[in-house]
Formats: sequence, C-alpha cells, structure tokens
Amino acid sequence: MLKSKTFVKKTRSGGIMKIVREHYLRDDIYCGSAACSVCPQKDKVLQRDTNLESTLCDRPHYLIPDTNVVMHQVDILEDLVISNVIILQTVLQEVRHRSAPIYKRIKDIIHNTEKHFYTFTNEHHRETYIEQEKGENANDRNDRAIRVAAKWYTEHLNAADKDFRVILLTNDRKNKEKAEESGLLAYTCEEYVKSLVANPELVDRLASIPDNENEIETGRIIFQEHLQLSRLQQGIKSGTYLQGTFRASRDNYLEATVWVHGDNAENQEILIQGLKNLNRAVHEDIVAIELFPKDKWMAPSSVVLEDEGTAEDNSDDDKEKILKMEVQESMLKPTGRVVGIIKRNWRQYCGMLSKSQIKEAKKHLFTPADRRIPRIRIETRQASTLEGQRIIVAIDGWPKNSRYPNGHFVRSLGNVGNKETETEVLLLEHDVPHQPFSQAVLSFLPKMPWSITEQDMKNRIDLRHLFICSVDPPGCTDIDDALHCRDLENGNVEVGVHIADVSHFIRPGNALDQESAKRGTTVYLCEKRIDMVPELLSSNLCSLRCNVERETNSMVEEFMLLANISVAQKIYDEFSECALLRKHPAPPPSNYDMLIKAGKSKASLCDIVIKTDSAKALADSLDAAHVEDFPYFNTLLRILATRCMMQAVYFCSGMDSDFYHYGLASPIYTHFTSPIRRYADIIVHRLLAVAIGADCTYPDLMDKHKQAALCNNLNYRHKMAQYSQRASVAFHTQLFFKTKGVVNEEGFVLFVKKNAIVVLIPKFGLEGTVFFDSKDKPNLRVCFDDEIPTLTVERTIFRVFDKVVVTISLDSSNLQHQKIRMSLVEPVLDSPSYTELCTNPWNIIPGLLEHWIRSTLEKIQGTAQGVRRVTLKAIGNTGKVNAVSLESTVALPMAITSGRGFS
Repeated sequence: MLKSKTFVKKTRSGGIMKIVREHYLRDDIYCGSAACSVCPQKDKVLQRDTNLESTLCDRPHYLIPDTNVVMHQVDILEDLVISNVIILQTVLQEVRHRSAPIYKRIKDIIHNTEKHFYTFTNEHHRETYIEQEKGENANDRNDRAIRVAAKWYTEHLNAADKDFRVILLTNDRKNKEKAEESGLLAYTCEEYVKSLVANPELVDRLASIPDNENEIETGRIIFQEHLQLSRLQQGIKSGTYLQGTFRASRDNYLEATVWVHGDNAENQEILIQGLKNLNRAVHEDIVAIELFPKDKWMAPSSVVLEDEGTAEDNSDDDKEKILKMEVQESMLKPTGRVVGIIKRNWRQYCGMLSKSQIKEAKKHLFTPADRRIPRIRIETRQASTLEGQRIIVAIDGWPKNSRYPNGHFVRSLGNVGNKETETEVLLLEHDVPHQPFSQAVLSFLPKMPWSITEQDMKNRIDLRHLFICSVDPPGCTDIDDALHCRDLENGNVEVGVHIADVSHFIRPGNALDQESAKRGTTVYLCEKRIDMVPELLSSNLCSLRCNVERETNSMVEEFMLLANISVAQKIYDEFSECALLRKHPAPPPSNYDMLIKAGKSKASLCDIVIKTDSAKALADSLDAAHVEDFPYFNTLLRILATRCMMQAVYFCSGMDSDFYHYGLASPIYTHFTSPIRRYADIIVHRLLAVAIGADCTYPDLMDKHKQAALCNNLNYRHKMAQYSQRASVAFHTQLFFKTKGVVNEEGFVLFVKKNAIVVLIPKFGLEGTVFFDSKDKPNLRVCFDDEIPTLTVERTIFRVFDKVVVTISLDSSNLQHQKIRMSLVEPVLDSPSYTELCTNPWNIIPGLLEHWIRSTLEKIQGTAQGVRRVTLKAIGNTGKVNAVSLESTVALPMAITSGRGFS
C-alpha cells in the first residue's frame, strides 16, 4: 500500500517549496513473538516464556517503552534482568534525533541476542501507521502512534494466547492516562521496576526525573534559573551572549574556562570564577555565557582548591574570597558567568560512594574520579555494600536549589585499588574503546595459515634480497617499520623505509575498518596494550618478523620523518582537497611567559636569554642555556618549553590553510609509518596507494567533510590515549610507593603557585605538589609574587628550578583520590624570632616585609586593595633593606611611607 506525505518547506531565498514523499505500508511486517502462531516469521526474537515476575502483572508479558523511558532509563533497559522488549520504529527514530550516544546504546542492546529486544517497524505496518491530525503537534502524534502499536500488539497476541500481556512503560502522565482509557496496561518505569521484587537492586538504577509541572521549590535558591534555549539562541545571534565549551579546572573546583566558538581571538577563552557564576555547568557542556564589563575581569587563580565539603557545606563563599587578588592589568582575563545550557554532554562517571553519616540514610554523595566533575547525590539502598568499591553513576539533573546534581547508580566495577578495577576505571574515564573485538570484526581477518600468493607478487616489488633491519626495541611484537641501507654503483647510499601494509587487510567500509576508525589508535598502558586492530594483524601478519615473508611498502628514500614529509607532499599534490595531514600550531606569545620568567630566575647566575621569535630561535636559546654546576638545568628548561607547546592535530587539507608543523619546522607533514597502531596512517596509506596506482579510491576517501570528521575523532582518541597512559603511570607509581614506604628524594621546583610549589623528582620522573596552607600548617606566613615568580614562606624564598628535598609517601586517607604526598624536608622553613624582629626589623627578608606592610595597611585603611606593588631594594648580599617603595591608588599616611615609620 502506498501513502504520500506532503509538506511545504521554506527555501533560503524566501520562497515556498512543496515536497511530496512516498511512504510504503506493508502487510508482511511480523510481531517477532514465539507466542504467535499467525505470523509466518522465521526469526522469533521475543520468547514465549518470559522470565520477569512482576507484582503488577502475574502473567507472561512484553514491554513497550516510550521515547522518554528509553532516553532517561536506558541504564534499566541495559540490565541483564530486563528482556523481551519491543522497541518501536517511532521511538527509535526519536531517540536517534535527540541523542546519538543513547541511540548507539539502544542499538547495541537490540543486537545482543541474549536480551531478546525486537525492533517493530510500526511506521510501515499497515495497521499501526497513523497520520498526524490537524492541530496535533509531532510529539502528541508520536505518543499516539506508540499507543496504537501497543494496542495492536495486545490484540494480536491475545488472539494467539489469552494469557499474554503487553505493558506500555511511560513516565508521561497524559500518555499514561490515555493508554489506560483505551484499555492498555500502562505503568511508569518506576512503578514497574519496583514491582520486580525479585530484583530490588534495579531500583537504584532508576533515573530521578522530576515532574516539572508539579515541582515545588524547597530550600534556598543557590543558582539562577537557566534561560530558555530560544532566548539563548536569540542572545547569541545578537551578540548579547557567547556560546562555548565549558572546561572545569582540575585544580580549583570554583574555577573554569569557556572556549568560545568563533573567530574572535580577543574573547576566545572566558574565565568563570565562583559557584554561582559556574551555575550548574558540567565539564564539556556547551553553554551560553554573559561577558562581564572590563572592570569586573579577573585573573586565573593560582590557588589549589578541592571540594572536600558535604552537601550542607556553606564554606564556598569564604573560599571564593581567596580567588580574588590584586594583579597587573595585563594579567586580567575576560570574565563572565553561565546563563544557560545549550547542550548537556553528560556521560557515565566512575568514582566512589561517600556514605552519609546519617544512620539508615538512602541519599548519599558520589565522588567522581575526575576532579572536574562535581559530586553527585544518588539514592541507594546498597550503600554499605558499595562503600569501598569503584562504581559508575549517571547524572539525571541539577535543580537550582541543590548544591550538587542528582543522579543514579549504574553498576559496580570492583574493589578500589584492585589492578583490574583501576585499569577499567581509567579506560572508561578516558573513553577508550577496550571491549573484545566482535565476531563481525574478526570475520574479516585473513584465514590462517596465511601466505603470500602469486597474485600478491604481481602487485608487489620483491625486496627479500635486501638486508632489512627493524628499528623497534627487542621484545616488541608490533614491529611496523624497518630500514635498509646499501651502496649504489654511482657512489651514493640508498636508505629505504619499509612500513607494514595494514591497509592490504583492512578494506574500506567493512566491520574491521569501522572498528579501527572508531578506536583510532593503540593505547599503551603500563601492563596492558589496547590494540587498534586484532592481534593477528598487529603482532603477526603485519609485524615485520625475522625470516618471515611479509611487503611491506617501501615508498621513499629517506628516514622516518623524511618519509612522513615526503608522503605528505605526495598525497597533497595528488589530492589537494582531501589529504589527511598533521600540523603543529605555533604557540601564542603568552604561552612562553612561564618559560621566559623561569629563564630570568637564573639569569643572575649566567647569561641566559630565552628567545621565542621562532622555533629555531627557541631551539638555539635552549641549546645555549646552561648553568655551571647545575647540569639538570637545561633538562628542566626543556620540560617547561614542552609545556608551552600547542597540541599537534590531524586535519583535512581542504578544510584548512595552515599546514606548518612548528615542532619539526616543516611546511607539511603527516603520519605514514605506523599503520598498525594509528588509523590516520591507514588513511594515508590508502591515499598514497591511489596516488601511485596501486589501489583504487572510494567516495568517503575523496569527501573532505567526512575526512574532517574523521580527523576530529582521531584527535580526540589520540588525546584520550595520552591521558589514559598518564593515568596508568600515576596508578602504578602509587603501587610502587605503597610497597616502598616513605622516602626522601632530591627534586626541583617546576612551578610556583600561590599556596604551593610543584616539584619534579628526576629519579622517578614524578611530579607532586607541596602545599603550605594545609590543616597541619595553619599559621605559616605565605607571600606570592607572580611577576618573578616567587613564593615566600616565612623567611624562605622558593623560585623555579630551586633544588629541594622532599618526603614522598602514598596518602591513602582518601580512597577515592589516593595520591602521592610530598612534604618539604629541605630547605627548613625558618621563621624570625621575636628578639630578631624587635632588635633589627630591617633584616627581615623582602617577602615577609611585604606581608607585614600589607597587614599594617589593613589595620589603618581597612583594606590593602589600594596597594598595587611593594618594591624593595637591598644592599649587596646582606639582605638589609635600603628603601621601600609603595605604588598606591590612595594617599597613605606619611608615617607609613617614610623610612622607619614602619616600626
């Protein structure tokens, strides 16, 4: 049966276009139930004997969830207990439109044969298709379509088996009432789950979705209401608001930045400070922000703040005062506040339960492993069981009267500290695909035993007569590159680069290719490797093993970097619009501030000048930067220089004009030499193969938009791989010090913060923070100067690259965030004695004197905000202060500004 859909569409030029689409209705779409004897179907997905026992329905039954149930309660649907579920085409289409991640999850459930989920194409079934009525909106039409399909299933199965029931799951009150009026069994998801008395643990997985129509405001209002999306879009269009990605700070829970989407360089990154200004945004959300006027701009804080309070903690206001500090105008950053959420990018979060101190409480706080994510309030009856375990929690919402968002328990991963559990956590937290390769993927691997065929020999050059050597270390199993070298008759030397040709086995578009593209890169953890391709390829067929026939691609006559450069130029020359290249942007001048300041901190010891005009100037400066009797200085300087760099990224040549690779000082570059572990190299191999006539092209390879989308995924996967590798190193470092105990080691100051120093321990390649405002050191006098930069603690001054001795131990007091703890051993913090202060106050070191000046001004003026900077001049090496200069915005009493008036 043929139906037609007619609608009108407004064109860009303002005209009206009438569009007619054909819609086919069929009689051969079957119910998929083993209980049905009417439909002549072969594959009966839905079982006759269902295993769910509900107090609401004591007969065998199937479930039909509506769109909102699938969207918000997908964790329930994923549970192994829930089976025999009918997913309507209407629901699937709505979910696909509203959330790609949830659509993928529900598709994965449908493909799991053990779950018995059946997709019913009700929109093409002659008896279940409905048309939109006059005055009916799309949402109401879809709700009606779901009810019609549920009604058809009820009557269809009732004709075959009177004992069978169909239950519609909906959290929509109106939809539920209309379903019940038509004679359907309809329950909310919560009602149904609570009726499964044999599986009480499922209740914890229910998402807490508030009923906005009946919601009653309780408690104090902490946050401002988010503006409606329509108003936000109008504001963004008019320039009143800015749209960007919200990035929470790892070090300070009261601070974040928003990277603005657009080309306005002046306001690309906006600083957000304070709980109310953060306004319930979560890391990676797309937000709308209001930019403050310049007189309210702030500087990024140097304070390290961790949210260690409870849900009832009221100390945030006091902590926010610490963020405010007087700085030079050049250090101020554009500052604003979040006014609304454009798109939530919430995911499932790993962490630990912080059990409530209230006896028999059901509501508890969950502390995520990622410090950028706020604590989450969940309701669970398993608190005693889950305590001390790594668990997964999802966020459901964040009311404006709640200090923390609400969420629900998803599943447990295992005990904290367990190697397998912690590895699973870091892989999940960094979104590293690590599930075993599916049978669909493995089916595209070559059959073993595999050998080179005569057909292969026709398309290859035989180089077995050459002496080819690997450049990988002994014990390496994924050897994908090698070299040969030989003298030529003309006196020249030929160097050949040989790369394993993974693209010979991974063909475009198949399941193996799709999985490799999704993973993007091989991830190397301390004791585990997450392969991009199955081991048969990575460690066997595409590994260049000794005395085993393999053919590698030998395409160029330079070493590895030159091979990458040459291939980049070749594929760009052939495909200027769709070449996959790699660039390294030059860092902005401001990135070098900390490096230049660090060089100046040692400039008095030798003639050190850090030039950052170009990559060559920087390289020459670093080569020349040496301090006598301090051999590690140059290494430290280079470490800091690396921190100044931008991230190298993949891009499509047709979507960008800046190709330059700053780090290699090359005008063009790509990745070609490691196709076993990088999908980018596979694409480059394919482009090169087409360019030299060794293979044919395909549409996606020549589509610059699809290439750009692929590059975005590769950049994301590469970044997550780096982060997960660092997390693995950090975890195994903790394990090392757990058995090592407490040790004292020599280190160097890498960074100076307002209340701490960051120390590098060369022996272990370990970084840690020494705090000077912790609870066990409440009375230390601390003074921070960002211009030098220096941190004065009592009478001890800390500068970048200073040598220190610290005690290293594992702090296990917080099981969620076990960390390496460092405390200062040398230099010993020395505070002035009372006698010394009374007899000769001018011997006090500059940092302490500045602290004294400010505190004196506070007593006289009530504030020291008027003081911009205190300049101290000393004579020789005696440390005696010769003069004191105050730059002030207010007139000060003569007694304060004249010599010994300070006494």
